[in-house]
Amino acid sequence: MRDVLDKVYPWYQAGESFGLATVVSTFRSAPRRPGAAMAVSASGTVVGSVSGGCVEGAVYEEAEAARTTGRPVLRTYGVSDDDAFEVGLTCGGTIQIFVEPVSRRTFPELPDVVASLSAGEPVAVATVVTGADDGAGALGSRLVVWPDRSSDTLGSAALDRAVGLDVRGLLDHGTTMLRHYDTVGRCLDGAERAEPGGLTVFVESFVPRPRLLVFGAIDFAAAVAELGSFLGYRVTVCDARPVFATASRFPHADEVVVRWPHEYLAEEAGAGRVDDRTVVAVLTHDHKFDVPLLTTALRLPQLAYVGALGSRRTHRERLARLREAGLEERELARLSAPAGLDLGARTPQETAVSIAAEIIAARWGGTGRPLTRTDGPIHTATAPDERPPAPVEAG
Repeated sequence: MRDVLDKVYPWYQAGESFGLATVVSTFRSAPRRPGAAMAVSASGTVVGSVSGGCVEGAVYEEAEAARTTGRPVLRTYGVSDDDAFEVGLTCGGTIQIFVEPVSRRTFPELPDVVASLSAGEPVAVATVVTGADDGAGALGSRLVVWPDRSSDTLGSAALDRAVGLDVRGLLDHGTTMLRHYDTVGRCLDGAERAEPGGLTVFVESFVPRPRLLVFGAIDFAAAVAELGSFLGYRVTVCDARPVFATASRFPHADEVVVRWPHEYLAEEAGAGRVDDRTVVAVLTHDHKFDVPLLTTALRLPQLAYVGALGSRRTHRERLARLREAGLEERELARLSAPAGLDLGARTPQETAVSIAAEIIAARWGGTGRPLTRTDGPIHTATAPDERPPAPVEAG
């Protein structure tokens, strides 16, 4: 939803109904992750993607049907027959896509969700993707959940309470996934999911963008900031030197801060504004800046990545100074330096790609090796314990 919201919200505000298709689960290799969305307007305009092209045509027809009939539907796509190239995933994976009509009538809470996204307030939308025709757990019913409140209903107070508690737990970690319940809110596992009356809820969590903290206002920092913004990070460039740390030099940064780097990072951590998605890139090349900064960063357990630019000689000197500062080997082991993957990068832009590649690999458990030299699925499953749904033809 987040990817297409800027385009579809004007349709909603104009009183139009549109079809929305959302990936709710994947198995093995799949081109898009849960939460990826595609919308079809009343005029036939398409925004977004659910598969990178494999099943877009079939999903387009489903979205059109949902918009005109007002009935949601869950579809499964995979390589299942001789026509798999046309209606299935050529990559060999399996995806489930929930298609629903969206309008002021079907989703009256959407303006509240949009307001929360604009304000950076965490919010989750829980939607029943398999359920009853009506009553508790009806197909397409939804619960919108914030850390301190909720709105709408899944059809019963007991179900709302149970799902609401689970959703808040998922929202704390920014997790998007399927959950399985009976109509009174009891979680179902394994074979219980096939019992009559069971329902499946897709929980889509919207949390503030992860942060990329770039320390050192140099030309490499401008390239890292631009690529970080492209990847969806909220980018901060920080440097103690006001002559270099200016907004005009870093147009792709969300903010430019003139502070001593270690003081700024400690303040942000103390205020709870860094988490386990936060990435730190140290580009200062100056011991008086990077030693106190890295000492602070490597002692923060929640950071997703800490990388430092520099030659191998610079890094050896840096390690010696960090040990003198009292850092232990287990703390130093968290430091990626010299930062980046071995791409043979030379320019600031190439170096930014190298650093970004290492960050992505660290986030998703990638090896950094060429895909031609690896085996197995290219895209890892979101929920390894989920059994693959049976592929079916479109329509």
